[in-house]
Amino acid sequence: MTTDDFQRNRENFCYRHPDRQSFVLCQRCLRTICPECQTPAAVGVVCPECLRDQQKSQSPAQRKAERRWSRPRAMSASSGQPIVTYTIIGITAFVYLLTLIPGIGESIQEALLYWAPLMYPQFGGPFEPWRLVTVSLVHSGIWHVGLNMLALWMIGRSLEPLLGRWRFLTLYLLSALGGSVAVTLLSFATPVVGASGAIFGLFGALLVIGRHIGANIAGIAIVLGINLVIGFIPGFNVSWQAHVGGLVAGLLVAFIFTRTRAVRQRGLQIGLLVAVGAGMIALLFVPALFPALILG
Repeated sequence: MTTDDFQRNRENFCYRHPDRQSFVLCQRCLRTICPECQTPAAVGVVCPECLRDQQKSQSPAQRKAERRWSRPRAMSASSGQPIVTYTIIGITAFVYLLTLIPGIGESIQEALLYWAPLMYPQFGGPFEPWRLVTVSLVHSGIWHVGLNMLALWMIGRSLEPLLGRWRFLTLYLLSALGGSVAVTLLSFATPVVGASGAIFGLFGALLVIGRHIGANIAGIAIVLGINLVIGFIPGFNVSWQAHVGGLVAGLLVAFIFTRTRAVRQRGLQIGLLVAVGAGMIALLFVPALFPALILG
């Protein structure tokens, strides 16, 4: 279901398939194109018309070289399959199965979970920064990993084709980082596991992007609100800090995506995303500089 504003704004739909919404522009003509109409180019993707114009202007030698070195159609990004989503689910499921192996499973989980003191040698532990992101690979049980991966599968199938694979992966990783940073600042001594921070980041991004293209986001907002409130209910044993941190990161990253859609803004988009990541890393210095604020 969509709003009237969404239906009237044709820029939110593929120009060749008016019933398909998309978040990707042709790098040459800047028209919106769906995954089926995208052909990878030197930078970004191009639409079928721009591709034909480009091929017409090529010399016979250029056309011969392109036929020889171009990738098969089946390997191109135009398939529209949420490859990143499926890859993350596969890796996460594989790691969960490893953690079930007697003798080594517990060691694997302990090596990947996030516990803030392990980021600060001055508190007596080693420096293990990879845990900021690898926490999203380990889970406490079958229901934990199952529900998180189900949510990723449901959101990723819609969101990844809209954003493109690299933007989606960036969103996921920055959201996971945001969840870990929030745990560091708000629950320093609590070890956490799970991809909930990254999942809440995807929910937040879906809200921002849906609002931007005029979609009806009421249902998404209700689901997000319910899951957010559950984290504050005693007895559920979930990290609301990771949820809030991932959500804030996802909202911010999605806002950047919606304001830097044009090809000419790609450099600005990358710079802003780097700044978001650097800003979250900078927040990790707070416990080292002001331990009394974090440790009480």
